[in-house]
Amino acid sequence: MSSDEPSEETLQSINALINIYKKKHDQLILEQEELATCRNQQQDMNEQFKQRSIKLTQKMKEDQRSYKTQIENEKDKLKRVRQEEKELMEQIQKVEEAVKEEEAQTHYLKQQNDVFSAVPERNVVFTGLTGKDTDGQAFDMEPHLVYPMDGGTALITFEEEVVANNILKMKKHQVKLGQDISITVEARQVYLMLPTLVEIDSKVSSQHILISNLPKMDTDPMLNKLEIHFSKSKHGGGEVEKCEMLPDSGTVALSFVRNDIAKCLIEEEYHEVKLQEKMHRVRVTPFLNGKITNLKTTMKACRRTLLLTGIAPVMEQETLQDVLEIHFQKSSHGGGEVEAFLYNPLGQHTSAVFQKAPKNEDKKTE
Repeated sequence: MSSDEPSEETLQSINALINIYKKKHDQLILEQEELATCRNQQQDMNEQFKQRSIKLTQKMKEDQRSYKTQIENEKDKLKRVRQEEKELMEQIQKVEEAVKEEEAQTHYLKQQNDVFSAVPERNVVFTGLTGKDTDGQAFDMEPHLVYPMDGGTALITFEEEVVANNILKMKKHQVKLGQDISITVEARQVYLMLPTLVEIDSKVSSQHILISNLPKMDTDPMLNKLEIHFSKSKHGGGEVEKCEMLPDSGTVALSFVRNDIAKCLIEEEYHEVKLQEKMHRVRVTPFLNGKITNLKTTMKACRRTLLLTGIAPVMEQETLQDVLEIHFQKSSHGGGEVEAFLYNPLGQHTSAVFQKAPKNEDKKTE
């Protein structure tokens, strides 16, 4: 065997290396196939993730739109609920106000019922004629006006309105008191403030009572007996503040210091009181307080009554009054028949009371 030829051992070792590298190659090929498979799987997974991501993005956008729509709907619902709540609160407030008004009206009607059902009894005889409802007439309030007069003035009322107008037009008048004595008086219009509307709110007093069904006897002893009786706690009374007879009514008004006495006495209504040495059954009813809540007035000129001013006290009051009245009765002075004359000298205080007379005539009294 030549020395240039490889030895058997060398060939074996080469074959062995070839086999080793072949195995490595096969291993690498296998690994490459596995890597390719993994790569394909990764690509598939990536594609799946990509598709899923696209779907999730779309779903998320759809959910966002849906949530936005739901939020808008909920906002609208909340707005409607708040509006309904506001309307309900307004209705509740109106109902509460109506309930309060009804309670106040009920309380007022109860008071009125207590008053009208417990007014002092008086015998009334009807002497008129019966008729239809349409035949009735409304009640009018007659004015009773106090007119304060300054000193050195006089009020004169003529029977005819035309005479008063003539005197008023002449304004200043020279009145002769004697041959060389005269005074100058001025005629002025008299204006009165007349009520056109009067509204009165009435309620039952918690400290007063009215006592009626009383016997005829002297006023002072009766008031003393009533005060003694109703001041005792065994009779349901208490400390009395005031006891007085009401003019032209036949009833006594009694007031207590405490405000819880009157109600109990009114509820019992009838009481046995010793008057004129014997027991007498009197009636206790509510005392009504009145308060003007609405008053409307208007200024009105008197048509037949004038005010004379500038009257100096140069003679006796009665004589001067007669001279003035005689002067204004004479037609030569523009006067006429005098119905009433009231003179107030300087330094004195006098008031005239004007009342509505028949046919709208002016009437004055001292």
